[in-house]
Amino acid sequence: MTDSRYRIPDFNLDLASDLFLIAGPCVIESREHAIFMAEELKKITSACNVPFVFKASYDKANRTSIKSFRGPGLEEGLDVLKEVRSRVKVPILSDVHDPSHAAPAAKVLDILQIPAFLSRQTDLIFAAAETGKIVNVKKGQFLAPWEMKNVVDKMREAGNEAVMLTERGASFGYNNLVVDFRSFPIMQRFGCPVVFDVTHSLQLPGGQGQSSGGQPEYIPHLARAGVAAGVDGLFMEVHDNPSKALSDGPNALDLSLLAGLLTQLVELRKCVKKK
Repeated sequence: MTDSRYRIPDFNLDLASDLFLIAGPCVIESREHAIFMAEELKKITSACNVPFVFKASYDKANRTSIKSFRGPGLEEGLDVLKEVRSRVKVPILSDVHDPSHAAPAAKVLDILQIPAFLSRQTDLIFAAAETGKIVNVKKGQFLAPWEMKNVVDKMREAGNEAVMLTERGASFGYNNLVVDFRSFPIMQRFGCPVVFDVTHSLQLPGGQGQSSGGQPEYIPHLARAGVAAGVDGLFMEVHDNPSKALSDGPNALDLSLLAGLLTQLVELRKCVKKK
């Protein structure tokens, strides 16, 4: 089934047609690294016949510590993403933290993303919606899935029907998250694709004092469960050397493991579609 709202014409990509993957390093670490990761991810996803959107943040404005690496910033970061898009020929997604960033970001990005902590910020949602681009809103760790209907309504009130919603776990006590798999069908009832952010769901927020920890060993388990539950897309932070990543390395998937996992997920998706 296709839906013109979720087409990215430049790449002949329809996010509503089948299971897709949003993946990349948490943050732009360097121009060379971003291009390398995009090229490697494109090779893997093409071999598995999985629609792919490259993700990397130009600014991580909500890091735990003031000492945490934030990225190159708006101007330089968008320039890097623009080169990735034209050189590797992949669609691009990045986070938008401030309403003033929406318009310049939309000149480069194919999908604007609203971070989970900002999912209720009306001005930011309106600014993103008014660009006319696809907008992916991550469900806040503090929100119930049915509350995301309010976010969808804000987007549509701003004149944009191309909204996606992403589950990334709910706060479960201190420094821990848990995924309620009921959230997928609940949010799908709002008439938009639902993405499962597997790697952030295994984050241990602030679990290392001045940074977040993670449990990446469970990525395959949650990914398989999400596909079995019928998600429309998957989101994974992937790095070629997670232990050296400048942001969110503890919950990132090692690049070397992606091909094997995607092969499993594609087969699982076929079973779900048959049902």
